[in-house]
Amino acid sequence: MKFLPIMPNSSTLLQRMYAFCKISQQYRQWNANILGKMASEVCKAQTAGPGGDTIFGKIARKEIPAQIIMEDDDTMAFHDVNPQAPIHFLVIPKKPIAMLQDAKDQDEAILGKLLVAASKAARKLDLKDGYRVVINNGRHGCQSIYHLHVHVLGGKQLGWPPT
Repeated sequence: MKFLPIMPNSSTLLQRMYAFCKISQQYRQWNANILGKMASEVCKAQTAGPGGDTIFGKIARKEIPAQIIMEDDDTMAFHDVNPQAPIHFLVIPKKPIAMLQDAKDQDEAILGKLLVAASKAARKLDLKDGYRVVINNGRHGCQSIYHLHVHVLGGKQLGWPPT
């Protein structure tokens, strides 16, 4: 390990300070970009609320287009329009359920089908090295669209805790 001399000549010190500032500047820019994206998602979640039709309901009814990976009578998997990983798709129930806590006893089968559909779509996209499954629920869970949906993220090594 190399240590700074106690009294380095001024050019060496300036070079090291410049290199540190350059790295620090790049880190601050990267961090600002990440925090900006996170802040906008948090803002969406804080201003969204349950009730009414959603974009996912329109996708399920095929009123608006989506890059559909697969679907059956009860579920649909499609690519996220704002991916947070090389592969990022959503799985929704075709039945509108606003939040996980709104699911009833009779929704038990569809909740299981969401995870099975996530697994099938992940296999179809060759995510054999693994993936993350996430459900954002409510305002504090950062849910911005009030139609229950499962995020599936993969295609790279994901970190923990998520950022």
